[in-house]
Amino acid sequence: MVALIYPFAWQHTYIPVLPPSMIDIVCSPTPFLIGLLSSSLPRLKELPVEEVLLVDLGNNRFLRQMDDEDSILPRKLQTALEQILEQRNELAMEMDQGSTNGQQDSSSLNDIVSEAFVRFFVEIVGHYSLFMVPGEQDERTLLRDAFRKSVSSKSVRRFLEVFMETQMFGGFTQEREMRKQGNKGLFEVRAQEYLETLPGGEQSGVNRFFNRIGSKMRFLHKK
Repeated sequence: MVALIYPFAWQHTYIPVLPPSMIDIVCSPTPFLIGLLSSSLPRLKELPVEEVLLVDLGNNRFLRQMDDEDSILPRKLQTALEQILEQRNELAMEMDQGSTNGQQDSSSLNDIVSEAFVRFFVEIVGHYSLFMVPGEQDERTLLRDAFRKSVSSKSVRRFLEVFMETQMFGGFTQEREMRKQGNKGLFEVRAQEYLETLPGGEQSGVNRFFNRIGSKMRFLHKK
């Protein structure tokens, strides 16, 4: 879960597997991302837990929702992401039926999921480097208002207006403001590829999203 939000980093409490004896931590009023064993579920239901999203990862279902899940992300990009993940699941079923390279296939499918989320965030904030200006002592500064207003999609602008106030986005920008300009990670590479498609292309962001991930899925389908 934490890996999927790359290039952002979770800024609050994170416990991969919480021991049953410490389950009261879930009553904390601060944000958290916590993993529980299924055996802890009965005890969890007895606790006064509020404003918590509860997901059963083993059975791929929500146990408790906040009722705002469908309104947080830009709808078109959310739909594109959902469809890519659905296609990934269909491809996984086909591989299970006809492949003997289970570990290799699993790794390839995981790569598709990781790449899909990276592309998702590229579509939303991949243009940030265009709005970094030199500051003092080799540091750079993000022109926040110009960065947000440059996005043509109203839904993405609305999302950014909220997202840019989070500690997660703050950590993302602070790291890049202090980073030397030549240093690039995977996200910067993908963002540069994205920016190179913008000047002469007529494709929408959603179409670019589909085409980039879809080409990799077609390759796996032929293996």
